[in-house]
Amino acid sequence: MAALCRGRHRWKRTNCLYVLARNLTGKFDYDLVVIGGGSGGLACSKEAAQLGQKVAVLDYVEPSVRGTKWGLGGTCVNVGCIPKKLMHQTALLGTAVKDAKKYGWQIPGPVCHDWATMAEAVQNHVRSLNWVQPDPSAITSHFPPLIQTILTAKNIVIATGGRPKYPANIPGAMEHGITSDDIFWLKKSPGKTLVVGASYVALECAGFLTGIGLDTTVMVRSIALRGFDQQMAGLVTDYMEAYGTKFAWKCVPQRVDKLSSGALQVTWTDTKTGSEHKDTYDSVLWAVGRAPETKALGLDKLGLQLNKETGKVVLGADESTSVPNIYAFGDIGEGRPELTPTAIKAGKLLARRLAGQSTELMNYDNVPTTVFTPLEYGCVGLSEEEAEKRHGKDSIEVYHAFYKPLEFTVAERDASQCYIKVVCERGGDQRILGLHFTGPNAGEVTQGFALGFQCGATYSHLLQTVGIHPTCAEEVVKVNITKRSGLDATVTGC
Repeated sequence: MAALCRGRHRWKRTNCLYVLARNLTGKFDYDLVVIGGGSGGLACSKEAAQLGQKVAVLDYVEPSVRGTKWGLGGTCVNVGCIPKKLMHQTALLGTAVKDAKKYGWQIPGPVCHDWATMAEAVQNHVRSLNWVQPDPSAITSHFPPLIQTILTAKNIVIATGGRPKYPANIPGAMEHGITSDDIFWLKKSPGKTLVVGASYVALECAGFLTGIGLDTTVMVRSIALRGFDQQMAGLVTDYMEAYGTKFAWKCVPQRVDKLSSGALQVTWTDTKTGSEHKDTYDSVLWAVGRAPETKALGLDKLGLQLNKETGKVVLGADESTSVPNIYAFGDIGEGRPELTPTAIKAGKLLARRLAGQSTELMNYDNVPTTVFTPLEYGCVGLSEEEAEKRHGKDSIEVYHAFYKPLEFTVAERDASQCYIKVVCERGGDQRILGLHFTGPNAGEVTQGFALGFQCGATYSHLLQTVGIHPTCAEEVVKVNITKRSGLDATVTGC
């Protein structure tokens, strides 16, 4: 039997999860207790309730360092996917307004953006999602009580996700900086902004800030989009630089000081030359990684196995931890993709297994994703580097194409970074190992092709597919030039 101990007002290190001997009656308060009211935790709890399980959800959001707080729904709904995509759309509309003039729209005067209007609309939509909660007749939602409460459950699931990290050794970083937990809830424009980091979170935020007209710089210590195909990462950042985003490559911040004017002075070192530089900004956004929300649960007291370096929970293929009847999934799982749809799917499958309704395990291979930068980048499967590592350079074939979206033509937009890459096995049926796409609506394009990966798609299947004309997606089914050939991969004609 598992029991949950929760203290006053918030999770603390002194409060913990206990594993107790089963009582004589064999009865529990709940069949399932889910810790974490994010996308994954709610999906798991709702699925379990629909299968007849008695479920409790425990959720509490520790306010950010800047005091930002939000309701039910976790990172994706409140400070992640949803507000990010809406602000990305805001920036795309700004570009569309510029394109519109080429298409004959008469737009008098300069067009400017108002942060407060956008922020209020985005925040109101997010708040509306907070009200879409589980059916109260099936699920009990517990928030921090005024006194300690002990719940017992047959099974406990931990789905607490993660939070942005601040650098620990940079003076002024925490005192004067913000993170992705704050940017979407600002009432006033962040103004001139330095984004530190080059993860997808960093580049997405820098992209929409640039797109609404803000002076934005990205400071990169090493490489952009670590873990993604690096040729594609280069195309993304090249487009961003042409779009107006500044990049400080191979630079490391040393300190942040607040001046009497209220501006933030950032001191950094250029690691290529060793020289020191300074500049002032209105905001400094740290996007240097995320940490799992596991420390406050006292999991070490249970003997539950964690990765000592990352703090994430070590899991089996069935999401089981090292302690019986305790499971975990989502961002806190070691080696698991930090993606909302993955957590939702894994949570539903776990609920079905715990209810005895299924034995199906989550398949973490070939999970598609998209980076919502000004030029979107969608991918599924292996990067070219990973394919070479697993199969050998001589055993893979890379088909590629540079194409120009029809929408870019009349608008006279540069399309030199619009690119498609299909990585295949070189022999046999040429099974597709990875697909990469930069261009408009990359998420919509990639989602469709991801289905093919679940069906064992080959290069022959791709060639047999009739494209929809005129679309960007049709260029994927037309790729025929290999990197090995050295031929020009630029698409010509309509």
